[in-house]
Amino acid sequence: MMATTTFDRPIKAPAFRHVSRSRRVRNNIATAVMWLCFGIAMVPLGWVVILVVSKGFHAITRNGWWTNSQKGVLPEQYAGGVYHAIYGTIVQSGVAAVIAVPLGIMAAIYLVEYGRGRLARTTTFMVDILAGVPSIVAAMFIFAFWIATFGFPQSAFAVSLSLVLLMLPVVVRSTEEMLKLVPDELREASYALGIPKWKTILRIVVPTALPGMISGMLLALARIMGETAPVLVLVGYSRSINFDVFNGNMASLPLLIYQELANPEPAGRMRVWGASLTLILIIALLYVGAAVVNKLLTRNR
Repeated sequence: MMATTTFDRPIKAPAFRHVSRSRRVRNNIATAVMWLCFGIAMVPLGWVVILVVSKGFHAITRNGWWTNSQKGVLPEQYAGGVYHAIYGTIVQSGVAAVIAVPLGIMAAIYLVEYGRGRLARTTTFMVDILAGVPSIVAAMFIFAFWIATFGFPQSAFAVSLSLVLLMLPVVVRSTEEMLKLVPDELREASYALGIPKWKTILRIVVPTALPGMISGMLLALARIMGETAPVLVLVGYSRSINFDVFNGNMASLPLLIYQELANPEPAGRMRVWGASLTLILIIALLYVGAAVVNKLLTRNR
């Protein structure tokens, strides 16, 4: 029979010392305070959601709400829908994303992978400035630059240009943070195999950070969908759908809400709450989509 030594026996985990009563009390108080703060923060959010859902649910469940426009509908009529406004919201935000996403990704790659000098510091400073610019300032800048200086008409494209200014810093910051999370060991291993830096970025760094980058892009898109100032300054309201992005008025959900607020009829109030709930649902869908895309791309690695 073999003799056992001390090294053959399992090591007993050391027991924690008894926690004093005062420490338990302080811990319970801190936990209660955190839960109280969480509850206080959730009260206004829950109140807004309940109010909008209760007042807007009847509108969005009406026949034709999602498939009709307000063309030919009188202010007092409970008729029509917001199809034209949904189209305008998606088009204006989509055009802004087509412009802002490539620029934001390239700027973030430069700041993380190449930026070391004065240009990088200037770029970072300008991104920080853009992140704090109010939407009305961005709209007035595009109005002075695109419409007043070059003489282009008010249009959905002008709105998209102002949304680019609001979306760009969000894309840059989110992409920058995702690129920084890529381990340096992956870059060094690629360099050791003789792969140039540009190909390492395209084949190794960007694909590794892609799930977080896509989530950041969708969140940035959701952030600009509810902006009201650009549509008030740069495009007029239309009660029917307009497929021309570069000319003519085009409705959007924020602009429809603003227009119907001036309608004293009960039907106008119904459209206000219905459009508000529709906008919330679209933004919530984008947030859920960002979470699902991030989970799927992360799981498939």
